Amino acid sequence: MNSDNRYNRQIILPEIGAEGQQKLSKSKVLVIGAGGLAATILPYLASAGVGKIGVIDDDVVEVSNLHRQVIYKTSAVGKSKVEEAKLMLLELNPEIEVDIFSEKLSGKNAISLFENYDIIVDATDSISIKYLINDACLVTNKPMVYGSIFRFQGQVSVFNYQNGPTYRCLYPDENSNALNCEDAGVIGISVGIIGMFQANEVLKMILEIGEVLSGKILVYNILNNEQQKYDFDKSDIQSISRETFEEKYNKNEVEEISFDVVLEEINNDEVLFLDVRNEDELPKISLKNQIKIPLMHLENEIEKLDKNQKIYVFCQSGIRSKTAVELLKNHQFKNIKSIAGGVLGMKQLLQEIKI
Repeated sequence: MNSDNRYNRQIILPEIGAEGQQKLSKSKVLVIGAGGLAATILPYLASAGVGKIGVIDDDVVEVSNLHRQVIYKTSAVGKSKVEEAKLMLLELNPEIEVDIFSEKLSGKNAISLFENYDIIVDATDSISIKYLINDACLVTNKPMVYGSIFRFQGQVSVFNYQNGPTYRCLYPDENSNALNCEDAGVIGISVGIIGMFQANEVLKMILEIGEVLSGKILVYNILNNEQQKYDFDKSDIQSISRETFEEKYNKNEVEEISFDVVLEEINNDEVLFLDVRNEDELPKISLKNQIKIPLMHLENEIEKLDKNQKIYVFCQSGIRSKTAVELLKNHQFKNIKSIAGGVLGMKQLLQEIKI
């Protein structure tokens, strides 16, 4: 198939032309996450002719994903998201290159991955991963296209673009207790709209057209179609060296444990199960030696816990529990682990043992 025919409708735009299309074909974009935001970002980057697209995610497709992660079919349930995403992208545009990484982004792989791409797109719903992406972008001097959803509202910005403000300039507090999509709920339209805005920022940077959302954050409300743009400045936060990055992310990784392993100790009187979910979160569960302290209150109620006790922490999906483990480790708790997948991952096993 002739490339000119494929891209004709955008090549005829004076702001793009053949030269712009060449820029797209030579560009390399890495998308972190293959969920709801990526389900919009990926096909529009591929169809525009972005030459090399990388996707990293270690998750598999679940039925509950399908209402918002629209690139996946029901037949894909249980299959690797990145593998299914690659099949879809190459079917959409076989002229591009798609790299997939079926693993979690971490301090161990972020820098080496980022060095191979021009633009890094945050398509995650994890606060801790957003800080990791930001810091790895600073080390590798790559722009970060940020997207975030909270219920019916979304945010978009571009960080570290041409030495502009970073994610930490806007959100300096790394101990945020914000909920992710699984915890707070989300409608598919929200991630579709915000993902579209993110893809737009990527294309503008590649094509060097328009005004990039650097030093600005766009806030969009889907219920009333209102949107606002707010300016923010670069803070005095120093750039992060590779050594500082390695020390921060590779020496203090949160240890996770799967719930099927935890089951072996479910009746162990020496183990404490710490639920850091909010009071109103479901499902309600009751484990032996269980205590509930919502994450937002944990630091103030830390005296309720014994530093010498073995503690397994859980939340709804396994994200806030890792934040809780980090907090407790900073207070000299030693024998503490986060239960991977949270209650959503525990639910089936809990039903099997009728808890």
